This record gives sequence, structure tokens and C-alpha cells, in this order.
Amino acid sequence: MAVQFLDATAAQAPRLIAYPVNQDAIPAGIEQVLAEGARATRFSGKAGQIFEGFVERGGQVVRVVLAGIGKPDAADRPAAIERAGGGLAARFLTSGETALTFDVTGTGLSADDVAGLLLGARLRGWRYDAHRTTLTDEQKVSLADFAVIGAPDGAAAAWEREAALAEGIALTRELVTEPANVIYPETFVARCQERMAGSGLVVRVLDDLEMKALGMGALLGVAQGSERPARMLAIEWNGGVAGEKPMAFVGKGVTFDTGGISLKPGAGMEDMKWDMGGAGAVAGAMLALAGRKAKANVIGVCGLVENMPDSKAQRPGDVVTSMSGQTIEVINTDAEGRLVLCDALTWVQREYSPTAIVDLATLTGAIIAALGNEYAGVFSNDDDLAAKLDAAGKACGEKLWRFPMGTAYDKMIDSPIADMKNMGSRYAGSITAAQFLLRFVEKDGSGKATPWAHLDIAGMVWADKPGATWDKGATGYGVRLIDRYVRDNLES
Repeated sequence: MAVQFLDATAAQAPRLIAYPVNQDAIPAGIEQVLAEGARATRFSGKAGQIFEGFVERGGQVVRVVLAGIGKPDAADRPAAIERAGGGLAARFLTSGETALTFDVTGTGLSADDVAGLLLGARLRGWRYDAHRTTLTDEQKVSLADFAVIGAPDGAAAAWEREAALAEGIALTRELVTEPANVIYPETFVARCQERMAGSGLVVRVLDDLEMKALGMGALLGVAQGSERPARMLAIEWNGGVAGEKPMAFVGKGVTFDTGGISLKPGAGMEDMKWDMGGAGAVAGAMLALAGRKAKANVIGVCGLVENMPDSKAQRPGDVVTSMSGQTIEVINTDAEGRLVLCDALTWVQREYSPTAIVDLATLTGAIIAALGNEYAGVFSNDDDLAAKLDAAGKACGEKLWRFPMGTAYDKMIDSPIADMKNMGSRYAGSITAAQFLLRFVEKDGSGKATPWAHLDIAGMVWADKPGATWDKGATGYGVRLIDRYVRDNLES
């Protein structure tokens, strides 16, 4: 969707125009019939309210919409503004209207507010129809362009930053939405290479033979039941001080998860195409960082496999050797994501010596049982890193809830025949998964462990109902969180 910033005097009268309205401040300059109609329907400008009407202006009929953005001093003001933009995009996405103009004159909106309004509209207006061939005209997306009248100085530059974020989220949603016969390890890599060409990102790829030579027996053990070979994707952005060590983000990329020999129930298994949501978030975030030329050095790593129950698939009871040299008894082949991540964690530490690591993974159903679809879980060996992630999540609306870790949980994954098991009992499943990953966080010569956090995002990457800035389906969760963390902590 294209965005233009127009001068009020030069702008041609739009066919569809929206006025963001502060609470109890219906614009004085609009037609009386609109003002009276709004009041009659109890529209007052509260966040989320929308009123629509038609008037004649300059000899043509104009569709006018009032969109409530709440009180100017409200704590949730940025979210309310995004919600207004998203609500308008949802309302007119398939309406037959092709362009929507926002008139922000006299609203007091800042440059960042205007960018947030457009971001909400852009995100909620995203839809992926690549595989739909029988849509009627009434079902097809018609809304293609946005314009802004009366924007304050700096709004265009602010939007340029947010537009890069929107592009990253769009890539993540696209990867997560595509079916597993379209996106698998090789094509995930190819899609990223295509979308990242010319961005300034450096893309590296390890194939299965290279990973075997490096000793990645845990990751390759998951992949061995599939005809689709595994891949390790590394995406580098060097926008900071030359030579400074990067921050690392690592994503679980199980492009389809049957559970392997520990086969999942058939009902709902189609959802497992989005078990690569962590890798999708990392890829989208890297594209966003490059798009806005972030002044930071960041590495994104995606461990990509498909988990299938072939005759060559690993069995419950098998023992695999990870790149770190630690051995793992595979108790359940459906606890595969941690096997992928552990080798990815080892590789990124030995290859890049990052200042800190955050991994993102749709790792456990237990996190959904605990938090539903409202928060992602965060586990960390570093209080400062956990606090900064929490602050970033609150600032961008991608919320986190911290869970405990400790040796009592660690004992639950001890194995009688190997260094560890890949899962514990039915209790504390998300915590024991994090304890497993912690064993692959390495220490420097002084014994200090790399700051690390694990985000279990299983309940957040896919939505069964629309939200303020997404429709049913892929949400793009994680991209905004990573981007905000980088903005607030690596670029400030």
C-alpha cells in the first residue's frame, strides 16, 4: 500500500476521507449533519469508535469517517492511534474504495502519532491471497493507497521508519501463512534471499552436509525423517560500529511438525505449518532493521527443518550428539524444537561471539496453557536482558511474562544414559524446555555466561480471530519486539 503526504491547499478533494478525533472534540469544521449524526449515535471520539456519513463537497459526494483516538493524555495513546488506523483499514479493505485520506489537521498528533496511524492501517490491511483463485470482486482487496493531509513536520521521516517495520512484519506473516508444501527449509531460504536482495543484509546458508561436518547431530536428527534437507540461515546486519560484536536473535524454524514418530493427533495438525514462527519473526525483523538502516550490529539465525515420521526418522530412546558435544536422550520426538535450537545456539556463539542472545520459538503447548494468547513467555539467565525485553514488549504491544528457572527444574531433564533428556515430565513443560536450552549457553574464560533469553511464542504467532492490527491468521509477532529492543538498547 502506497502512502502520500499532501498539502491541504494542493490536495484534490478525496472520495473517502477520515478524521482522527480526540475524545469529546468532534472537529468544528465538519458539516453540521455529520456532527449531529455522530452525536446521535453516541460517537464522542473514544478509542475504537467509528462514525461514517456522506456529504456533498465541491459538487461531489464525499464519504466521511470519524475515527476515535481517545484522550490525548491517555497512557495507551499510541495503541489507540494504531487501533484507529487498523479499524479504518479493516472497514474499507474490500469496500470498493481504492484510496483513504487521513486529515489530521488540528488534532495535535505528532509525527510519530501520524506514523503510528499509518502503521496500524498498513498492518491491518495486510492480506495474503496468493492461493485464492475464485474470489468475487466484492471479496477482493480494493484499498491500495493512503494519503495524509495536515501532517506535522517530520511525519514523512517517521513513516519511513515504520514502513520498514511494516515490510518486515509482512515478510514474517507471508512465511508463516504459506503452506508447508510451499515453504520448507530450502524455499524459506530462497524466499528470504529474494526479499532481502539489495537490502544490505549479508545472507549465509549452511546445508546439511556442512552442518554434519560441524557435528550438529541434534538438529539433523530432527530432519532425518524428511525428504526436505535441513538448512541453517544466517542473516547479518552491520549497521553499527565496525568490528563490534553483534547481538544475536535465533529462531526455531520447523517448517512442518508432525511430531515425528511421536505423532501428533490428526485434528488441527494443519496448524503446524506455523511451527517456524520464531524463524519467521527473526527473518522479518532483520529485513525491518535493514530497511530503516538501524545503527547496530545484529545477526539473525534460523534453524530450518521439517519433522516427519519416515522410516529413517529418529526414534524415542535414541541418543544424539549436539554440536556442543553434549549428548541428548530423545524421549519424545515431538519435543524437537529445542533440538534444533541447541545446535543453532552453539553455532552462533562459536561463529559470532555475540554480546547477548535472544531465541524465539513456538516451543511448547504448555505456554499456551499458562498464558493463553495474551503473552509470550520469557526465560532468562540475565535480569537486565529480561527487563529490557519486557520494556520493549510493553512499548510495542508484544507483551511478555517472565517465568522462573532453577536447578530444581534442571534435575527434571537429567538422563540415566546421556547428558540430558529432551523433555521432563508433564509438569513445568515450558520451564524444563528453557532449562534444556540454558545448557547450551556457553561461558567465557572468566566463567561468565553469555546473556541469554528464550521467548516461547507458541500462543502468539497465529490468531483465530482478528485483532487491532491483524486479521485471522499470522500476526507477525516478534518483529516489533526485536525492532523495539534494538531501537531502545542498541541504537540509543
